Amino acid sequence: MIVRYSKIAAVLAMALFASLVSFGNITDYGTNFAFVQHVFLMDTTFPGNGIMYRAIRSPVLHHAGYIGIIALETATALLCWAGGIALWRARRQSPRAFHRAKTWAVAGLTLGFLTWQVAFMSIGGEWFGMWMSKEWNGVPDAFRFFITLLTVLIYVSLPYDDLDLAGDR
Repeated sequence: MIVRYSKIAAVLAMALFASLVSFGNITDYGTNFAFVQHVFLMDTTFPGNGIMYRAIRSPVLHHAGYIGIIALETATALLCWAGGIALWRARRQSPRAFHRAKTWAVAGLTLGFLTWQVAFMSIGGEWFGMWMSKEWNGVPDAFRFFITLLTVLIYVSLPYDDLDLAGDR
């Protein structure tokens, strides 16, 4: 049972994380909007770099991008909460039932991974050259976030939820 409880706790920890990120972005919209705006504007990347044609100057698109990020973070949180609850409810059920209960958790963890890897690392980091900015570089944080989500996703997906290895010594 300890492995099941461990997986439930890991999923709920990711739900809490995504909830706090989403809550912070909603309740302190302006501060974090500035981050997205500077990334889209590419105004703090290396002077004279050859990718400035990618910059987006439309405030409407800045807000749309930020709202999209918040929506993805919120959906990650909701899916992980649903996944954690589903796993909790299935904690005493058969291995097959517990494994089936992983669906929402896997969906939430995957969405979280994709949010921080694709939106921040790939699009922000590479397409908009966020890595070039000393002030607005979210690449290290995005990496830390998505690697944690990916690690939990791999752990939760493993089918060995019921092995009593202590008896095998």
